[in-house]
Amino acid sequence: MNNGGESYGLIETQYIRRHHRHEPRDNQCTSALVKHIRAPVHLVWSLVRRFDQPQKYKPFVSRCIMQGDLDIGSVREVNVKSGLPATTSTEMLEQLDDEEHILGIRIVGGDHRLRNYSSIITVHPEVIDGMAGTMVIESFLVDVPDGNTRDETCYFVEALIRCNLSSLADVSESMAVQLGSTTNYV
Repeated sequence: MNNGGESYGLIETQYIRRHHRHEPRDNQCTSALVKHIRAPVHLVWSLVRRFDQPQKYKPFVSRCIMQGDLDIGSVREVNVKSGLPATTSTEMLEQLDDEEHILGIRIVGGDHRLRNYSSIITVHPEVIDGMAGTMVIESFLVDVPDGNTRDETCYFVEALIRCNLSSLADVSESMAVQLGSTTNYV
């Protein structure tokens, strides 16, 4: 698995091995990215788990229309803001575990080049500078489109995920400050 150019510590590696198992075929790439957020797990998870509202933190999503409830197998139609080589993405909820903080999705349609795309996001508590924090890990598996290399494909998807994780951190940290919900562990 590619690691987005990051080096992982022992804890990150253990979580990735436990929750982020992808088995790529020859024409696929996979990677995992880690983001440390200065906000407690419950705030970060409250955003991540909302399969029906990805636009709360994903800057490229302009609208989301749900088909069904928030159950495994539910489908959402996501409209993408201009600037990306897509306008829509149809995505299915594959995993939602509120106890382990795991969200898994699969793209099942849309007008983009991300074929056989699936991702897993896990959210883990940690202490950052004596305060309640969160480690978010997002991994993916996707086909390498004709005309692209594995490196180009991973680089593109990693850039999108980095942007989403950065936005998730901004929104979560802002919420934590507004709610005064950072807990000092020192």
